[in-house]
Amino acid sequence: VNSMDLNDSASLAELMAGYRSTETGFRVPKDGWRICLAHEFKEKRKPFQAKDVSLSNIVEHIGLGVSLDRSDKPGLSAGGNFERLSRPWKVNSSSISRLLPDDAPNGGDRYLKWWYKKTQVEKKAPFIDMFRALPLKQIYGVPLGGIGGGTITRGWKGEFCRWQLNPGMYHYKTVIADQFTVCLRRGDQTLYQQVLSTDRPHTLQGWNWGFCGEYAFYHALYPRAWSVYQLPGQNVTLTCRQVSPVIPHNYKDSSLPVAVFEWHIENNNDYALDVSIMFTMVNGSGHKDDKSGGHWNEPFHLEKEGERVSGVLLHHCTPVNPYTLCMAAREQSNREISHQTAFNPEGTCGALWNDLISDGTLGSPSGSSLPTRRGQRVAAALAAGCSVPPHGHNSVEFSLAWDMPKMTFGSREREHVRRYTRYYGTKGDAGPSISHYALTHYKEWEKMIEEWQTPILQNSSLPSWYKSALFNELYFVADGGTVWVELPEDSDISGGLRSKDGGLPGQPHIVKEYGRFAYLEGQEYRMYNTYDVHFYASFALIMLWPKLALSLQYDIVNYRPVQTHSILTCPFILAGSVVQHDPTERLNLMSGHCSPVKTRNVVPHDIGDPDDEPWLRVNAYMIHDTADWKDLNLKFVLHVYRDYHLTQDTQYLKDMWPICQAVMKTEMKFDKDGDGLIENSGYADQTYDGWSVTGPSAYCGGLWLASVCVMCKMARLLNSDSVYEYYQDVLKRGSEAFDKLLWNGKFSTHVRDRNYYNYDSSGRSLSNSVMSDQCAGHWFLRASGLGDDDDDEFQVFPKHKVCSALQTVFRLNVMCFGDGQMGAVNGMRPEGMPDRSSVQSDEVWVGVVYGLAATMIHEGMLKEGLHTAEGCYRTVWEHLGMAFQTPEAYSEKGIYRSLAYMRPLSIWAMQLALDNLSTPTQTMG
Repeated sequence: VNSMDLNDSASLAELMAGYRSTETGFRVPKDGWRICLAHEFKEKRKPFQAKDVSLSNIVEHIGLGVSLDRSDKPGLSAGGNFERLSRPWKVNSSSISRLLPDDAPNGGDRYLKWWYKKTQVEKKAPFIDMFRALPLKQIYGVPLGGIGGGTITRGWKGEFCRWQLNPGMYHYKTVIADQFTVCLRRGDQTLYQQVLSTDRPHTLQGWNWGFCGEYAFYHALYPRAWSVYQLPGQNVTLTCRQVSPVIPHNYKDSSLPVAVFEWHIENNNDYALDVSIMFTMVNGSGHKDDKSGGHWNEPFHLEKEGERVSGVLLHHCTPVNPYTLCMAAREQSNREISHQTAFNPEGTCGALWNDLISDGTLGSPSGSSLPTRRGQRVAAALAAGCSVPPHGHNSVEFSLAWDMPKMTFGSREREHVRRYTRYYGTKGDAGPSISHYALTHYKEWEKMIEEWQTPILQNSSLPSWYKSALFNELYFVADGGTVWVELPEDSDISGGLRSKDGGLPGQPHIVKEYGRFAYLEGQEYRMYNTYDVHFYASFALIMLWPKLALSLQYDIVNYRPVQTHSILTCPFILAGSVVQHDPTERLNLMSGHCSPVKTRNVVPHDIGDPDDEPWLRVNAYMIHDTADWKDLNLKFVLHVYRDYHLTQDTQYLKDMWPICQAVMKTEMKFDKDGDGLIENSGYADQTYDGWSVTGPSAYCGGLWLASVCVMCKMARLLNSDSVYEYYQDVLKRGSEAFDKLLWNGKFSTHVRDRNYYNYDSSGRSLSNSVMSDQCAGHWFLRASGLGDDDDDEFQVFPKHKVCSALQTVFRLNVMCFGDGQMGAVNGMRPEGMPDRSSVQSDEVWVGVVYGLAATMIHEGMLKEGLHTAEGCYRTVWEHLGMAFQTPEAYSEKGIYRSLAYMRPLSIWAMQLALDNLSTPTQTMG
């Protein structure tokens, strides 16, 4: 393989090129993502916009809702091509009008009308906002907090800059007063006082800003991060270690909305120093409601089991989703904790600065602050000080918790209780207790984190970039707008169909015991548990928090639609169902036709929009009628067996078996000619919802055959002979049809790199494009312990053909794109040029690439798999500055699409493949 050195550190060296110090910090690991605070990314990409595609594609995509007969328009495929890729377009109504055909009546754009009604009349956020894409900010670092209680993201320069406290709704605001400040004193004299920020803001002019970034670096290895500062001219090095309780197979501490900051202080002078660290925080998130009035702060002190913590509570008293921020420090011998209950963050704040500089402590007034007036903000400060001997070290510890025990989504129809309240109650007074627990247990968290990560980090055969990617991509489990809530006592997720009738209990044990979990498709694509994308991302959950993965499956299965007028009085009945039907008609924005919101025995696309009422109203995605999509049901079936294989949970398999039979029966209708193979319908009817596909296809056909295979396997396990025989017959006929219609090696056996499965069998000029994801069905079989032996009863795809297809993808989609160092483009022509028939075919999808790499590893193509994935990691994390906001897609030049996306969690499929290598000692570099 003509590849970059797998252990090449050139890109990483560039990120650290500006670092002038030789200090390496205290216990900073070797592996992870590291960047000097003075670094500037050279490449500044823009979100995808209309100008980035050809006019013909623009008309297809934003012709969304144009009332014309597409069959009469050359170049416009039936059903159009609007898809996720067009979601971030930033256009306005006049530009749309200019792009529409002259005979488009009234320039009629359904999306524009829908968007206007949603934003201007209903005053709600669209689940996809084509007009207001997120601009790229190359600033983000490891988010704070556990899973499902909200997150606060700190940037790699130390700023508090991305907030998700209201469930699923993000606020992107750097709150400049949220800072750490260091004060050094010798005897009674202050030698040095500095805000540990490279910013030079126009506010807070009474503070000393502008720390030289050349003397500091940031290191991330999720769920921990390290910030190292060498204080210029002071012979002092500070290391701030940030710890959040994201711990595999831990379903208690992992739910806590808290993070700990341990500041390690190293004094290299010949004299002792008194060192204070001050933590300042505004009551709020920089949102306009910070000035709504009624917010107030109060100091607290809590002693429990011989351990003491103290700090300040910042009560944010909004009418909807009020919360309390809790700043705390651990009291220990030879530590001095002091506070300032309230200060005004709008002015120079010279009084607070001078208070600290005078003696290294704050005034510590007693009593609470007055509630703020409308238009006023309030902040608080907490300082912890200690003595550091000459050529010695010491440390102080802070925590930040946020307590929003009860929450409502955008519709405000239902109140949900977060998971952590099982241990800390729902009164909204848990901040001190959570902080106490965090400050006295975070080292136990770190021990568990290290026990999990160390075997991988110490595996010298794994490249360093992979170790960083594997753990840092996991940020999305917590920072994907994630919610983790308790199942109410009066809930019923049976969908009205009891066990004896092929349904489930009203409260399955796993959901009752472990709660309900949901995460967004992306921070810009605001739909919970988008199932076609979860198919890829689910490896992280099933490998690390399997109970949450299974709970999500139970949730997606069962649903009883609830009439809107009775929502507030009826029992709490859940949504997300396969087995039920919601006949409510609504407009599909692409076709202009109406269809039911939810069709019986079809897996929903998603379980709802956080600005509406998830679990109650499903399928927020309304571009296409996803009941006609070909992949959702198949992905559910593949999930079920993969999850069973990895958990050996027999009850789960038994519960899901009748659902699998129901959705496969529904899917069978797409086999129009009875040859055992389903056909696509001539538009983008699967996760590639902007890349039209006609007839049998490599992607959906492969998923179909893999699903039929696991139906046979499950039937064997459950002694269902008739079902086994039925699907064995389908599998035999479908496999023959798949090979006959899609394998093209028979046409060019002399050219090895053209032996692969065609994109589809339509016979169009581009139907023989090479799709990077053509082996997705085989990938899931291998992840499920199947498909390894051509003589195996459950072998679907001949091994030599799979390997040939993967080699073709590597030679063309990887090595002929972006100099072979940007991952795999979705579609490639056999002659080595990207397929530009749609924007999606000309993109790299990071999560797809990680899945492709896993498939290669399963098939023994270890070096190729690692090289393929490496291109994505280095592009996103080292070249484009998209750390902790990995996008869905990027093109070879200039643009990206959908920041902070779910699908890249599929990197954990690579780890599963590595774990399953038959020769684990094989060198992986």
